[in-house]
Amino acid sequence: MLSLTVILQLCIVLGALWVGSRYGSLALGVISGIGLAILVFGFQMKPGTPPTDVIYIIIAAVTCAGIMQASGGMDWLLQIAEKLLRKHPQRITFLAPLCTFFLTVLVGTGHVVYTLMPIICDIALKKGISPERPCAVASIASQVGITCSPIAAAVVAFVSISNANGFAVTIPQVLMITIPACITGLLAASAASYKRGLDLDKDPVFLAKLKDPEQYNYIYGESATILDKKISQSSKKAVYIFLGAIIAIVIFAAFPQLLPTYESGRLKMNIVIQIVMITAAALMIIFCKADPKKAVAGTVWQSGMVAVVAIYGIAWLADTYFSNYITEIQVMLEGIVSQYPWSIALVFFLVSVLINSQGAVVVSMLPLAYKLGIPGAVLLGVLPSVYGYFFIPNYPSDIATVNFDRSGTTVIGKYLLNHSFMMPGLVATVTSLAVGLLMIQLF
Repeated sequence: MLSLTVILQLCIVLGALWVGSRYGSLALGVISGIGLAILVFGFQMKPGTPPTDVIYIIIAAVTCAGIMQASGGMDWLLQIAEKLLRKHPQRITFLAPLCTFFLTVLVGTGHVVYTLMPIICDIALKKGISPERPCAVASIASQVGITCSPIAAAVVAFVSISNANGFAVTIPQVLMITIPACITGLLAASAASYKRGLDLDKDPVFLAKLKDPEQYNYIYGESATILDKKISQSSKKAVYIFLGAIIAIVIFAAFPQLLPTYESGRLKMNIVIQIVMITAAALMIIFCKADPKKAVAGTVWQSGMVAVVAIYGIAWLADTYFSNYITEIQVMLEGIVSQYPWSIALVFFLVSVLINSQGAVVVSMLPLAYKLGIPGAVLLGVLPSVYGYFFIPNYPSDIATVNFDRSGTTVIGKYLLNHSFMMPGLVATVTSLAVGLLMIQLF
């Protein structure tokens, strides 16, 4: 049985996370500091270890991606996606999520897709398709891609923590499980959304809006596109440098014998990623006319720095609590996790709902999972469960998607949980988990 003090301290941890989530953005990480201060100074608990390795990797990766955005390279990637979607508008419910998914896989953050969302809505409107169908799944897909990106904090942290706990796994091996599992989940979510709701010409609510000239002009008056943007050769060159950096990271991870070896051992992948990313960023500044000031003002760099603060505060707070009570937690949970090791997915999912960061879930909860004796292969299979923050629709990408949908079909319901993202999010997550667990059994 847990003592009253242990329960009280857990309430402090959860309370700090809940208050932080109300304010959002930087506040989630900063307000975690209040909980940390109460535990350390009020209850004399030994502070845990801040996740500095993961933070350094995020800084290097988002700096590189931000520099590419500043060079105009991101616009070129978005243009390629828009051309594909406009060429096959009837398949937008399937193609839009795949586009947002692969953009996130490339860049390591889901915040790159905001420019594409109005385009997805525009194409659906012109085809008479309810924009809720592609938009909701595309928003989900933009976050699902994080566990499939070789430079995302969640993937790098999983590899680093797993290796430290005796499960020797590389980034390519993680992606060999997560990418097929998550794509299968997204295809299932797209199939479930394909006939969702009514077509626009049969939707009485939408048709009633069109009778108002102002509403009609708002919905159909403008056409969202970035195809008219001129892409320079230097912008394309920046994309090639960025893709080259990602390929180099994957090669080093797949063939560690290529890395230098010292008396203390082989060069670790967290250092490799940082070196490759900042080198690529420097090359883009020198050869691709990328303006560092524009990078700092861009959405990619800013969202990445917010993630740094969030992971810093949340993971440090969680590690402080769990490291002090690991024995008690093991006694309490060992029966459940030994019989049903996959049940840790429910813990990952619930924590994600609370803290809105997949990287923070991995950094704060994966060490606990290993200490509970859960096999590394099972933890790899359930890795997609670290995305659960679609459950309460307060994440920026979901809110932005609702605002981008001029038809009003993508909604946050009156009762909060009856929103457009719930069904595709649950379908994608459950299917990805099932496929991930099946794949680790087979391979």
